[in-house]
Formats: sequence, C-alpha cells, structure tokens
Amino acid sequence: MFAAKTAAAALAALYIGFSLDLPRPYWAAGTVFIVSQPLAGAMRSKGVFRVLGTVIGAVATVAIIPNLVDAPPLLCVAMALWTMACLTLALLDRTPRSYIFMLAAYSTALIGFPTVTDPGTVFDAALARVEEITVGILCATVIGSVIFPRGIGPVVSDRIDAFAADVTRWARDALAGAEETAATRSDRRRLAADAVELQMMATHLDYDTSHLHGMSQEVRQLRQRLVMLLPILSGLGDRVRALKADGRPLPAALEALLADVGDWVADLEAPADRTADLRARIAALRTAPADWHDVLTLNLLTRLKDLMDALQDCRDLRRYIISGGHGPKVRRRRGGRAGAEVAMHRDLGMALWSGAGAAITILLGSAFWIGTEWADGAIALEMAAVACCFFAAQDNPVPAILDFALYNAVAAVLAGIYIFAIMPHIDGFVMLAFALGPMFLLLGRVIANPRLAGRALAVGATLPTLAGLSNTYSADFASYLNSALALVLGMGFAGLVTALVRAVGAEWGARRILRACWYDIRAVADMRAPAPDGGLRPVFAGKLLDRMGLLVPRLAALPPGSEIAAADALADIRTGMNVLELRGVERALPVPARAAVDGTLSLLADHYRAVCRAGAPRPPSPQLLAGIDAALAALMPLPDRKPRQALLALAGIRRALSDGAPDLPPPTPEESLAA
Repeated sequence: MFAAKTAAAALAALYIGFSLDLPRPYWAAGTVFIVSQPLAGAMRSKGVFRVLGTVIGAVATVAIIPNLVDAPPLLCVAMALWTMACLTLALLDRTPRSYIFMLAAYSTALIGFPTVTDPGTVFDAALARVEEITVGILCATVIGSVIFPRGIGPVVSDRIDAFAADVTRWARDALAGAEETAATRSDRRRLAADAVELQMMATHLDYDTSHLHGMSQEVRQLRQRLVMLLPILSGLGDRVRALKADGRPLPAALEALLADVGDWVADLEAPADRTADLRARIAALRTAPADWHDVLTLNLLTRLKDLMDALQDCRDLRRYIISGGHGPKVRRRRGGRAGAEVAMHRDLGMALWSGAGAAITILLGSAFWIGTEWADGAIALEMAAVACCFFAAQDNPVPAILDFALYNAVAAVLAGIYIFAIMPHIDGFVMLAFALGPMFLLLGRVIANPRLAGRALAVGATLPTLAGLSNTYSADFASYLNSALALVLGMGFAGLVTALVRAVGAEWGARRILRACWYDIRAVADMRAPAPDGGLRPVFAGKLLDRMGLLVPRLAALPPGSEIAAADALADIRTGMNVLELRGVERALPVPARAAVDGTLSLLADHYRAVCRAGAPRPPSPQLLAGIDAALAALMPLPDRKPRQALLALAGIRRALSDGAPDLPPPTPEESLAA
C-alpha cells in the first residue's frame, strides 16, 4: 500500500509539474521519494520542514548570488560559510527539526551553483525550486494522509509499552539481586537508545492523524520519567547485590518487601491501597544506620521509594497519553522543572568540525571548477554539498557517502535506459506513467524497509533528474554522460575530502561523548562553582542518559578489548546524580561534617579531571576512597534529615566507584543506643 501511494504521488507530482509548465518537474517527483514515510506524522513533519528549509535556502541564494557573482572567490567563500553555519545548526538541534537547517544548507548549492553563469535567472530558479518542492510535498502528503493513512500514534504507544516491559523485567531482576552480565549491561544501555528514539518520535505527533495528535509534550514528559528510572534501577540492583554479598541475611521483613514491590512493579493496574501499604512498609523499615550494612539498607529503601514514585508517574502519564488526553490531567510531580524533558547532548566542537568539512569541500571543489572551467562542475559541486550534509551526523561518513554515490550511479544507468531505450517510444503522459510506474512502485517498496531506505532514496531522487523528465524530450548522450559523471564524481570528491579532514572512528566518538559526561560530573563536583539548584537534577540526568543512548551504537562497533568498552556509563550517571544531591545539602551540614564532604567533593572533582585528561575510565585513588570513608564516618552519627541525605548520597558514590566496603570505625555505645 505504501509503495502504491508513493508511486501515485510521484506520478501526480510529475503530471502537475507538466501541467503548470514548471521548468524542472523532475524535482517535484524526486521530492516525493525524499519525504515519503510509512507513518503519516513523520511524512507531514518532514514535508513541512523541507518546505521551510527550501524557502530559507532560496532566500539566501537570491541574496548571495547577484551581489557576489562578480567576485567568484568571495562568492565561493560566502556559499561555503552559509553551508557551514546551517549544517552546524542542524547538528546542534538533534531533533527532526534539524532537517530545516540541513535543507537550507544544501538548497543554496542546488539553486545557486547552476545559476552563477547567468545570475539574472537566480530568482526564477529559486522560485521554481520552491514551487516544485512544494508540489512534490503536497502530492505525497495529501495522498499519504487520505488513502489509508498509518498514524505514528500507535507506534509510539507500542514503543512506550515495550520500554515499560523492559523496565519491569529489569526492576524484577534488580529486586531479586540478579548478577549483571555483559549481555544484560548491553541490553540496559540499549534502553537509553530507545529513549532517544522515543524523544525523536514525539516531535512527529503534532503532525499526526491518530488519537495521539498533539500529545508530544506529554510523551516527552513520559520519556523523561522513563529515563530517570535507569539510574534508579541500576543503583537499586547494586544495593541488593551488595547486601546479599555482605554475609548477613536480609531481614525477613525486607525480603518480603522486595518480593511484594516486585509484584507491584509487574501489576500496571495496582490499586491505590496496595501502593499506599507498600509506601508505609518502606517508611517503617527506615531506621538510623549504625554501620555500613545499615547504610546500604537505608539506601536501598530510599531507592525503592524513588522507584515507586517514578513508576507511578509513568503509569499515570501512560494512561493519560493512551486515552488521547481525555483522562484527568496529570500534574507535574517528581519530574523537575518545565523543559527538563528536552535536555539533550550537543557537541559544538564536532558540529563546527563537520560544518567546516563541508565548507572545505565546497571551497576545494569551487577552486577546481574555476581552474578547469569544467562545464558540468556545478553539478559536481551540488552533489558534493548534498553528500556532506546528508551524512554529517556520522562519526565516519565516508562509507555512507560512497554507498550513496554507488546508488546514484545505479540511478544514472537506469536513467540512461529510460532516455535512450524507453522514452523514444512514448507519446503522452499515460504511456510515461505506465513506463515509470513499475520502477516507482519498486522504489516505494524498498523505501519502506528502513535498512534499505537510504539507497532507494538515492535512486528515487536522482533517476527523475538524470532522466530529464520534462515536457519536451531530448536525448543527448554526451550531455547525459557528463551529467552522470559529474554527479558521481562530485559525491566521490566529497568522500575523499571527508576522509582527509573529517572522518573519525567509533572509538573516537565514544571517547568524546564519555569525556563530556565526565566533564559535567567534574563541573558539578567542583566546589569553586555555585551549588546547583534542585531543578537541575532531571536536566542533568536527561543529558547524561541521552549521551548513553548515543554511546550504544558506537560501543557496539568498538574492537574487542577496547578500554572505552569497559566504561560503565550508568555508574557514572549514578555518581553524578549523587553528587548533585550532595551539593544540594552540603551547606546545611554541621561544620565538621561539611568540611569532610567538601574535601571529598574536591577529591572527586580531581578524579574526574584526571579521567577527562586520560580519556578513559580509571579506578579511584586510595585518597579518594579514604576521603569518602572519612565523610561517611563524620555523617553517620548525625540524625537530621539533611545529614541523612548526604550520607546516602555518599554511600551511592562509594558504591558506584568501588565494590568494596568502606573502612568505617565501629559505632560508640551512645551511637548504638541512638540507632
């Protein structure tokens, strides 16, 4: 069905382009293959973003070309800088809206370079480009929305349920104290990647046709709470394993509580009285700690409360979302300040580097074009810009660029077959539709396969252009061959320049993302910085977990034995969350305890500073562990709420950094009596 709709939209766009006598109706047909998506919401949003990006690029082209055409070097620099700026913004955005900036980047090349020899036509070319793109988008959107539309809402609902099911399995394993293996750690990292995907899909809901239309904000809130569960579950499982490995049996009441919370986690419709009873049992078991075992127990009970709070929020939001917003409004609680759900990792340095790589490609290609006076140099330069923009988000775009070039070569061969073997026998649009229909159907079918969609897009966008589908038929083999060679060579040139100035490996990318995590933890622990406010917690967690989602595909591509593969990002996230907790209460501590905590935070900042310099995880120093143990000993006798929060945060940091038990002095008789 999707293939039929895509083929029909491409033929309709071509027919309208012919009827309106547009100069390049093949752009309208090619646009259909670029924006077509099996999900209606994704297709609509991509269409809107493409129109906006094309308009911005067209305006920029009209502003640049006529004013700088008499100074070719300056014109090339202006085009390169525009592409660099737009591409940098696209990489910093990291949402589907980034498509606007990417289109603005390479639309200037597609419109501008062919018109530099006749700048008086630039406005007409820009207007035609916008018209043709709009025709293609309207055809794809109308047909895709009217004929058996497939909404993105049910897909989002399924992803939410699948994520919740994975969290439930992890929670039950954690409550049982199951040992973590490399496979389970990999699965749990993948949850962060799933959360990133859910964030991206939420953007399309505002353009969807399903009952979840307009629920993007609520889905982002749910995604925020789901990712907050990951460090909670990681810490909870660690505490249960530590207590079971301590040699002392768990109290029967605690064993029963863990089992009952496990059952509650699996029951999505748990009644309110059962939830209240579990909360009361958790509160009843919270007593003053007398030794490390008691600290771990109290920490475990705190994590149990956090788990129930976060899960209940997720359940309330899920019911509200699935109902399409018709249930009672879910109030914000335990979720942090507004906007926290959109906290994302942005790498300004890498974005600028990628933008600079595209700019260098354009400058070198322009120099070659000017120096050789190559008649088809504009086509090569257009495609070089397109290739640089399409794959800029990858660590090493070279394989993808070369693969894209290969399938553009396939499109060139197919276009040659149509031009010289099929079209001479065609008279009228009906026969043309019969000739193109099977190919368009095949391309639509392949686009529906996510693994092959990029290759089908390359063929679908290029075939109508090289075939010169317009109102008049012309078959000039020399012109066809030059255009095809320029197209493929332009992409090959982009791959070559990218390999020389921009390509990096998965390990380099993973190391850079991890270093950003470590740097943020160091910055939060740095006592010279002001204490963070309470609303920073979900923002901080969201950013760290977003980075873990970016790490997943890179870690999977690392060679065996890589030191980066051994990094435990969840342990670092737990450390960062506990440091935030500690910084929030340390000013309220008594002077001796505060001094011990401040010293520990300074040592922790030094540790992460050294990790950042090394670019790889390293074990904590004996001085750091001794500092944590001294701070724990100073906080243990203090009964107030703030010292108790600091004690539990320090215990979490101690467990995240080292599996061993701290060397704490035995409690005095007075402390034992108080406990």
